[in-house]
Amino acid sequence: MKWDPAKYVQFGDYRNRPFFDLTARIHADRPKRVVDLGCGPGNLTATLADRWPGARVLGLDSSADMLAKASALAEEKPSLRFEQAGIEGWMPSPETDVVVSNAALQWVPGHQDMMRKWLEVLRPGAWFALQVPGNFNAPSHSLMRDIAGSDRWAAKLDGVLRGGEAVGEPEEYLRILLDAGCAADAWETTYLQVLPGPDPVLEWVRGTALRPVMAALGEEDARSFETEYAASLRDAYPRGVHGTVLPFRRIFAVGRKAG
Repeated sequence: MKWDPAKYVQFGDYRNRPFFDLTARIHADRPKRVVDLGCGPGNLTATLADRWPGARVLGLDSSADMLAKASALAEEKPSLRFEQAGIEGWMPSPETDVVVSNAALQWVPGHQDMMRKWLEVLRPGAWFALQVPGNFNAPSHSLMRDIAGSDRWAAKLDGVLRGGEAVGEPEEYLRILLDAGCAADAWETTYLQVLPGPDPVLEWVRGTALRPVMAALGEEDARSFETEYAASLRDAYPRGVHGTVLPFRRIFAVGRKAG
């Protein structure tokens, strides 16, 4: 499944805001090693290098296309580097002080169990911060699943899309952090995003949630699916005088390991 970095950053201001709301709660003083799990095109990872200039900052992502975009940033910042790797196989090194994962863990089944292992290994005083989408039951996602499960598409798209089980609720992430001996905070925010232009919700999900469907279908089928899906989205998210309002629920959790 290929990522399109240009499509992903199309709504950059909206997509970036949760990252800064998340990292504002990390109060690490002078960390030596910072890791961004699922760093994407690296533009947000680079802000961590700016924030902690004395730290070695590593961005991990499984997408070669995303990392090709990120590589230019590493050339400008000696303390910043990127590595192609899956989150599933990563473990913190003994010197890791801060771990950030922004809008990535929803793609990793069983990430809650991985969190428990990471937190067990992290050194005392280390920080762990995550943000995941909490909108899997919103019309943007439920309509996609409904269409994918219809008679026309079920055979081609069986098992392609995940539902609300892809992420936990804030309470679950809070409990994981507390069980690991962290001083922790968890919360959720629903951003009301006013999107411009025709079919803006379709444009939004093209960068993320719709990708598995497009990857599973041929070009002609992909166009047909999009046409059917776009019509449903227009009904669910009617365009108003000021644009189309897309509620964007996000789940956050931050913890500092005791010690």
